[in-house]
Amino acid sequence: MTGEAVKALATAENAIDWHCPQLLASPKKSMELVTEYIDQSKADRMIVIGSSLGGFYTNYLAEKYGCKAIALNPAVRAARELAPHVGMMTSYDSDEPFDFRTEYIDELKALQVERISNPDRYFLIAAKGDELLDWREMSQFYEGAKQLILEGSDHGIADYADHLPRVLEFISSR
Repeated sequence: MTGEAVKALATAENAIDWHCPQLLASPKKSMELVTEYIDQSKADRMIVIGSSLGGFYTNYLAEKYGCKAIALNPAVRAARELAPHVGMMTSYDSDEPFDFRTEYIDELKALQVERISNPDRYFLIAAKGDELLDWREMSQFYEGAKQLILEGSDHGIADYADHLPRVLEFISSR
């Protein structure tokens, strides 16, 4: 949904390269995959968007590249949140099994952003009804950033389509 909406913003003068790879179970390898793509990109502007664990990665990438970021119900302390889940798991949005290994916790710790450096570059969307993560922790982590705190909703932000125009507005603003 976001990819199609972002691609629709493109014009002849403003080409948009949407990149949304399937990330790997290893946080380190996932970030290597993404940073390799970014480092080879010829884009003059970049915005990172991610949800849940992807929101955690969004923080890392936004700080590394100094770009704008949109975090949707992000796991701001992913190592702590995922430590109890080491072992065989299934993906949140599918039934695909994967092995979440102990070493991935250390990889997450290595990617941890303790504090965002420039809140003006961030837009947080957090749902009070998130059944997995605490919206208050998210809100505090992104203090000073643009925030949309949703009453109700859920971890997947079931009503995301209603909020997509605000995401696009943030993307389009300089």
